[in-house]
Amino acid sequence: MNAKVLKNKLASRIKRKRRIRAKISGSATLPRVSVFRSNRYLTVQAIDDTTATTIIGMNSKAINQKANKESAAALGEAFAAKLKEAKISEIVFDRNGYQYHGVIAAFGDALRANEIKF
Repeated sequence: MNAKVLKNKLASRIKRKRRIRAKISGSATLPRVSVFRSNRYLTVQAIDDTTATTIIGMNSKAINQKANKESAAALGEAFAAKLKEAKISEIVFDRNGYQYHGVIAAFGDALRANEIKF
């Protein structure tokens, strides 16, 4: 892909991200879980938007995983365990402008399989 196509692709994702973020917000009891996907790793955070703090953060690099569906499922299970330790059973899912498909969907399905509601 040339530079112009990549620039437009990123600009479109940023537009979607801003549109989503205008509608959702997290709190201490109902945190926003934001997912960032790079070519190598996934990063997830549970965020309290009222105080602008990260409650829990994880990276697939920390558990020796990559950015594929199997790794996303493993990260989802580990993240769900940390959420349960913090006594959080319900979240607001922020897909960060990415399509709910593939790696993002695998992560979300793993959260749901581990009894985290969103």
